[in-house]
Amino acid sequence: MIDRIRKILIANRGEIAIRIIKTCRKLGIKTVAIYSSADSEAIHVRLADEVYSLGSNPYSYLDIDKIIDIAKKSRADAIHPGYGFLSENAKFAKAVEDIGCIWIGPPWHIINMLESKTMVKKLASSIDIPVVPGTLEATSNIEELKNVVEEIGFPILLKADRGGGGRGIRVIKSIDEFEKIFDIAREEIKTAFGSDKLYVEKYIPKARHIEVQILADRYGAIIALGERECSIQRKYQKVIEEAPSPIVSSDDRKYIYDLAIRFMKSIGYVNAGTIEFIRDEQGKFYLIEVNKRIQVEHPVTEMITGIDIVEQQIMIAEGRELEIRNSIYEFKGHAIEARVYAEDPERLIPSPGTVSWIKFPNIDNIRIDHALAPGIVIPPFYDPMIAKVIALGETREEARKRLIHALSNFKIDGIKTSIPLLLKILTSNEFIKGDIHVEFISKLIGK
Repeated sequence: MIDRIRKILIANRGEIAIRIIKTCRKLGIKTVAIYSSADSEAIHVRLADEVYSLGSNPYSYLDIDKIIDIAKKSRADAIHPGYGFLSENAKFAKAVEDIGCIWIGPPWHIINMLESKTMVKKLASSIDIPVVPGTLEATSNIEELKNVVEEIGFPILLKADRGGGGRGIRVIKSIDEFEKIFDIAREEIKTAFGSDKLYVEKYIPKARHIEVQILADRYGAIIALGERECSIQRKYQKVIEEAPSPIVSSDDRKYIYDLAIRFMKSIGYVNAGTIEFIRDEQGKFYLIEVNKRIQVEHPVTEMITGIDIVEQQIMIAEGRELEIRNSIYEFKGHAIEARVYAEDPERLIPSPGTVSWIKFPNIDNIRIDHALAPGIVIPPFYDPMIAKVIALGETREEARKRLIHALSNFKIDGIKTSIPLLLKILTSNEFIKGDIHVEFISKLIGK
C-alpha cells in the first residue's frame, strides 16, 4: 500500500532543512519547520509553509515530546529527521510511528539494533564481513578490555559504543595511558551519549575512510549508489569528501558494494543508509559502522548519479518500490565537497557571529548547500558548519580546480571561516596525488 505524503515536518535546522524543503517543493509536498528562539530568523524558517516555535532552549531540537506535539498540531503526514540531532534515535522514530506518522528513515527497531557499534561488528562478523580486530562487546569495566588490548597490541582506538560524529574516539599508545584515560572517557561519553560503554579496536595507521551509499525499499530491493572517500578529517570529523574514491579499483568497488548490500539485506534494512569502511595500507577493507540516515556528504553522490536521495527517501517511506533496478548504479564524472565552517582557520575554534555581507561564486557545475544571507546570525550552540561547496568535473583534477576556484570566490564578512584551510588542503601535493588518510590534516597543519 502506498501512503501519499502531503506534509512533512522537518525535525532539523540549517542547510539540511533547506535541502529537504527544496525537494518537497519539487514534489508538491508542504513543509513544517521547527525552530528554537536562536533560529527565529533562520532561512529554513522563512522557506517552510508552516513554522512552529520550540521555545527559548537552543537545544530543544532534541525535545522529542515537543516535536511530537507539533507533528500532531500541524497534522504532518511524515517527519524527516535530516542528520544529527534525533536522526538516529530509535526512541524518537518509534514515537513518530506510534502517532501514525511516517518516519522517513529506517524503522525504529532497525535503528535500535544498529545504535551499538559493537552490535554492528557482531552482525558483520556473523556473515563473514571483515571488521577491525578488537572487542565485539562494549563494557564500562576496564578489566574486561585489558585481555583484548594485550592480544591486539598498542596503539589502539578507544571508542564510545553509542557515539557519533567522530566524538568519543581516542588513540591510546600504552597501558599506563589506557588506565589513566579510561574513567575520564567513560564519564565524558555518559554525559554526551547516555551510555558509558566503551570498546577497543586495533589502531590502523594511515587508514582511509570509505563509505558506500545504500538505498533499500520495503520489498527487498537494495542498490549501491557508489562509494565516497571521506578520509580528510579533523578530530574524526569529515572535512572534505569525494566520489568516487581515487584509490578504489573496479575490483575493490565490486567487493565493497557486495559487502554493503549483503549486510543490509541480512538485517532487512529499509530507506537510505551508509556502510562505513576503513581501508588499511595493504588495501584490506573493514566494516566499522552503519549510518542510519542521510549523510552530510550525500551531494557528491547526487552530483555523479543525478539521483535526488531525499526524493528517494520520501518515495521509499511512502511504500513505493525502487525504480532503479541495477544493484550497482553507474556514475559519471567526479565530485568533491568541502564543508565550510564558521571557524577561525588558524586557531581552529568556532567563530559565531552575524554575517554582514556575502558573495557566492557564480561558476558552472558548482552546487552550494547553505543557510546563509546578510544579517543571518550564526549561533554558538550548534555545529559550526555553515555551507557545503560541491564541484563536479569530468575528472578528479577538473573537480579539484573548479572547487578551488569556487572557494576562492566565496566571500563572507562578519565571521571567520575555514575556507583558507580548505584551500590549503586542496592545493597540497598529497591531495593532488590522492595520497590521503585520516591523519592527513593533522600532519598538514601540525595540529
